[in-house]
Amino acid sequence: MKTRDTHRIVGIVLLLPLLGWVVTGLIFFVKPGYGGAYELLRPKTYSMHDTVAVAPDTAWLEIRCVRTVLGPHLIVRGADGWRQLDPVTLLPRPLPGPEEIRMLVGDAVAANPSRYGTVARVEGVEITTTTDVRITLEWESLGLYQRGDDTDLIDAIYKIHYLQWTGIEAVDRVLGGAGLVLLALLSLLGLRLAIRH
Repeated sequence: MKTRDTHRIVGIVLLLPLLGWVVTGLIFFVKPGYGGAYELLRPKTYSMHDTVAVAPDTAWLEIRCVRTVLGPHLIVRGADGWRQLDPVTLLPRPLPGPEEIRMLVGDAVAANPSRYGTVARVEGVEITTTTDVRITLEWESLGLYQRGDDTDLIDAIYKIHYLQWTGIEAVDRVLGGAGLVLLALLSLLGLRLAIRH
């Protein structure tokens, strides 16, 4: 088979991935909508009314003491991860009920009502807002993680760009490797054609 014919066939095979790379690369370059899609959502904190005196445990690696709409929180990190303790008794602080979670998250999302609206539904630690943003409460570290349709779209674009088309890691790795080999071949064949002419 001639170099020109091989170059043409490989070029046609790579047409779809190359177009995908161009379009997704442009999106990654411009980054439209990234601000809201990956916004860090944090519980609103207030100044502490009273001094919290805590005798630290030697197993604690880090201590945070904050006050939210639910009152004071003592959050400690040990070798096994984060734990939330009652600041007075130092016993594990249980997950609050749905209404308290609604208050905590509602207070946090009030800072950006155009993105979040208000809290629509609380199911355990999964919260949905009136704008369909999904929020997960990680009680032990008092973390809030948000995800909307825009986050899902950008993640889908990422998967297209990096040839994660099937969702099966082994197959996607083969496709990615084959794509890179074909791209190198296309470049070498094009270079050979350029040198010959």
